[in-house]
Amino acid sequence: MATLQASFCSSSFSSASFKKTKTTLHTPKFQKSSDLSVPRLLVDELSQPNGLLNLTATSTHIEMNPKFKNTRRSKGSEAISDSKLVQELYAIMEIVSDRVEMHKNICAQRDNWNGLLLNSLNGMTATAAIMAGLAAVSGSGGAPILALKLSSSLLYMAVTGILLVMNKIQPSQLAEEQRNASRLFKRLHEEIKTTLVLKTPTSNDVKVAMEKVLALDKAYPLPLLGTMIEKFPSLVKPAVWWPEESKPQHEETSEKVERNGWDEKLEEEMKEILGVVRGKDAAEYVRLSNVVLKVNKILAFCGPLLTGFAAAGAGLVGLTGFGSWGAVLAVVFGALASVVNTLEHGGQVGMVFEMYRSSAGFFKLMEETIESTLKEGEVGERENGELFEVKVALQLGRSLAELRDLASSSSLSSRLRQAKEEFASKLF
Repeated sequence: MATLQASFCSSSFSSASFKKTKTTLHTPKFQKSSDLSVPRLLVDELSQPNGLLNLTATSTHIEMNPKFKNTRRSKGSEAISDSKLVQELYAIMEIVSDRVEMHKNICAQRDNWNGLLLNSLNGMTATAAIMAGLAAVSGSGGAPILALKLSSSLLYMAVTGILLVMNKIQPSQLAEEQRNASRLFKRLHEEIKTTLVLKTPTSNDVKVAMEKVLALDKAYPLPLLGTMIEKFPSLVKPAVWWPEESKPQHEETSEKVERNGWDEKLEEEMKEILGVVRGKDAAEYVRLSNVVLKVNKILAFCGPLLTGFAAAGAGLVGLTGFGSWGAVLAVVFGALASVVNTLEHGGQVGMVFEMYRSSAGFFKLMEETIESTLKEGEVGERENGELFEVKVALQLGRSLAELRDLASSSSLSSRLRQAKEEFASKLF
């Protein structure tokens, strides 16, 4: 009986082992339906005592391995993308640095043009006037008198031609344009450097940097022919060296916002500052630009006209019927031309015009910055309010207390405002 019981137990154990092994053998079929194949070596291991454990461990490894690889590949792709953006920003920084040197060198060159051409014109004018005077006091005609007259006339005509070109390009204004471009490219270089230091760059940072470079190239072109800024525009506009705002604006909300440094009081303060900047500072510099432009037009017209009259007077020296009027015209108009040229180019009237135009552009940029910030309905998307207020105050050369006093004074009644009205900027 004991023998039969032992035999039955042995048979039951064998049957259970067979079922367990059979179940284990069906496991590869389940994995096969999941597009995972089991190597032949695993099937051979089933005959070993620890075959079940080996299969389970190996199967787990097969299932987990693809997920692990995908995770590492995703992180690697992000790292490669960030590295590419950093490389692009560094490439833009190199280009901006090169632009700084280019504009700096061209500024020095065109500043030299102004000085050299002015000295040459004044020297040629003085020489022509002296020759005309010598021809007048030399008495009767002859070859020497004719030579002096022709030399004087040729010099005056040469001065007239050079002066027309010089008045057209305005070397002092060209130098100021390149000076401004060099300064703005330096600032852009520092902005990109700050972006790389403070945060991980995004594709939008690269796009904005490229747009700023192209906007500066358009605002301050290097060539003289074709793309040169008009020196005598019919309508004076502030200089624009920044790209157009392309960020979509959110609708304004009427809810009171008190986060990110913004509240209703600060928004009202910025609106008042915006009104003062637009109504006083920007308008004043546009007016000054128009005044300087008119003066420059008069001087640019009178210079060649005077040298032309002087050339005609030099040709009339010694002719019967004109007496001494030929010499008077040649000498007097030559002297007046030297004075006018010195006032225009020695006084760098074109540079003053460009300086006022750039100042008007500075206030226009401030207007657009404040407007776009206030139009942003989501205060979380705005720059921090306290930081923004500090920037505006420093750009206007004021302390925070002075900035708030200016905003409060501009919000008074019209009569009191006229009595207390002042410019927003104390810097220039």
